[in-house]
Amino acid sequence: MKAQIASILKVLQLAERLKFELRHSYLSNGRQESVAEHSWRMALMAVLIEPLLKTPVDTARLLKMIIIHDLVEAEARDVSALDVLRDPSLRQQKEERERAAIENIRSALKETNGQEIYDLFYEFEHKKTYEARVANALDKLEVQLQHNHADFSTWEEIEYEMSYMMDKHVAFDETLRDLKDQIEEEAEEKMKAAGVDVKAVKRRVARHHGPAGS
Repeated sequence: MKAQIASILKVLQLAERLKFELRHSYLSNGRQESVAEHSWRMALMAVLIEPLLKTPVDTARLLKMIIIHDLVEAEARDVSALDVLRDPSLRQQKEERERAAIENIRSALKETNGQEIYDLFYEFEHKKTYEARVANALDKLEVQLQHNHADFSTWEEIEYEMSYMMDKHVAFDETLRDLKDQIEEEAEEKMKAAGVDVKAVKRRVARHHGPAGS
C-alpha cells in the first residue's frame, strides 16, 4: 500500500503543473487560462448538461475522461489548435509527446489504475463511445465559451471562423447542438459589437469548410 500511495503522490505532483501550464485562451480578467481551469469547467459543464442529454450517459466515466484527457500535457505541454492549423507538422509531434506521457503515467500507476487511465485517454482520443463524443464536444464548446468571456482584443482573426466550426462535434446530440447554437450566437454578437463583418466570416467558412451553422 505504501508504494501504491507513493506512486499516486508522484502523479499528483506531475499533475500540479497543469495549474500553471497556460493555454491560448484568456480569462475575462485578462489573465491566460491554465489547463487545469479548462478541465475543471469542462467537468462542470458535464454535470450541468447531463440531465438534458437525449441519451443516458455514464456520468462517472464521462467525468473521469474529462479529468484525465489533458493530464498528458503536464509532461507533453499544451499545443493550441491554432498552432496546429498554422503548422500541421506539429500534430504528429504533439501525438508522439502525448503517447510517451500517457505511457509514463500508466507505468507510474501500474499497481493501481494506470491501465484504466490509459484506456480512458485513448477512448477520448478515438471518439468511438457516446461518453467520448460528449467529452470531445464539451472540450470544443468550453474553448469557445472561454473566448466569448475574454476581451475581444485577445481574439485572433482565425478565431472568427473557428466560432462557426463546431457543428461536426455536436451533430450526434440535440442538446449539445442547442448548447453550441447559443455559444455560437454569443460569439457572433461579440464579433458584431467589435465591428466584424460576420457575413464575410461565414462566407469564408462555407468556402473552406461547408456552410456555417449547418
